[in-house]
Amino acid sequence: MQGYRIIPRAARDQLGEGLLWSERENAVYWVDILAPALHRLSLADETIASWAMPEKIGWVIERRDRPGFIAGMQSGFCELTLEPVECRLLVDPEPQYPNNRMNDANVDHLGRIWAGTMDCGAALETGSLYRLGADLGVTRQDTGYIVTNGPAIAPGHEWLYHNDTGRGVVYRFTLTADGELRDKREFVKFQPDWGLPDGMTVDAEGGLWIAHWGGARVSRFAPDGKLERVIPLPVSQVTNCVFAGDGLNRMFVTSAAIDKAGEPQAGALFEVDTGGVRGLPPQYFGG
Repeated sequence: MQGYRIIPRAARDQLGEGLLWSERENAVYWVDILAPALHRLSLADETIASWAMPEKIGWVIERRDRPGFIAGMQSGFCELTLEPVECRLLVDPEPQYPNNRMNDANVDHLGRIWAGTMDCGAALETGSLYRLGADLGVTRQDTGYIVTNGPAIAPGHEWLYHNDTGRGVVYRFTLTADGELRDKREFVKFQPDWGLPDGMTVDAEGGLWIAHWGGARVSRFAPDGKLERVIPLPVSQVTNCVFAGDGLNRMFVTSAAIDKAGEPQAGALFEVDTGGVRGLPPQYFGG
């Protein structure tokens, strides 16, 4: 593999997102927010399974002690099982914003989900960052976002990264032991020719990998915010990235085909060469 390869598929995602590495299944899950659909790539034989979803879906996260997933849907945090597909609303954090939806999420080492919301039109500053505890209690941790993306957590659990794609800014928070955020500050401001920051993940060395919406690349930023590495891709709308595989040394990247009829590979799922960098072990929701 030189730089990247395209995972063979019959279809392309309108808005691929929400990558998840499932160690239990030796598989990578991701969503097409707009289809809406959930996909699974088996790393054993590269077969792909897909399930139609009842509403827009931003992400899925595995549960520690129960089968199925917690999913970020248009309506809020949901309990999702497959075969057959069953989706049950657990909590709607924003009944006052019916045009908002969940967009991206991560889970910390204590089993809490961090998830962002956004206006479906990507125009209003109604997005917020929430924390879902194992007891299904939800607390709003930050607000005022146009398009939330990212949550990514440093290897030592001391920092949480989150971005506002609409503003082109990646923020870094101090993450306290009890799960509170402090000291919000700008970590990286994207330059105009970079596109906009989209989904993110952190590697075992503390590097922050960011998908560039409109920038046709995935980049790695050092813990001091310095741009350290760029992996170009043949599509402009790159949306998310995740480390996967037994050695956590394989990276998969989603993209979007929406409004990109002139890009034949737009909406493809890619595997990229990270030069041997490894990711962090997966975490599970505690509830």
